[in-house]
Amino acid sequence: MMTFKPHRLDLAEKFATLKNVPEILNNGYDKTPNPYTEKDALEFIKEQIGKDPHERFLIYWNDEVAGEIGITIKEDVFRLNAEIGYFISQDFWGKGLATQAVKKMTDYTFANFDIVRIVAGVFDFNKSSMRVLEKNGYYEESVRKNAVIKGGKIINDHIWVKLKA
Repeated sequence: MMTFKPHRLDLAEKFATLKNVPEILNNGYDKTPNPYTEKDALEFIKEQIGKDPHERFLIYWNDEVAGEIGITIKEDVFRLNAEIGYFISQDFWGKGLATQAVKKMTDYTFANFDIVRIVAGVFDFNKSSMRVLEKNGYYEESVRKNAVIKGGKIINDHIWVKLKA
């Protein structure tokens, strides 16, 4: 069974181990340290603790940490937007966890934040993430051509959106 739990400092080492995998890091922003260390995880978790409502959660599968999901509330004229991001540990791929987690986080975000739309940017090569979003009622709003440089390659960024009903 999939559940969410808030970040905890005692899970920093586990979180760093799950995140410090090329297949995970290659699908995220370059601002995320690579390699991703326990120190990086501790700093990140300290930023999350105490936020109410929570913006990020660890994803559990049968009481085992399996990944992470969260939102970033945008600012200024985009303040009614949130960006969603997530990852599932390779050990848990193929179980439908990402699909379940995105549904739960989407519902939670619309219920707990003054948000009218949730946005996800997905790199060209991450077709499985696009499918997860599509299964959850997100639609591809646009493709930003040659908008991203990742791994030394210039690639497209697919923008997926879900509007509040």
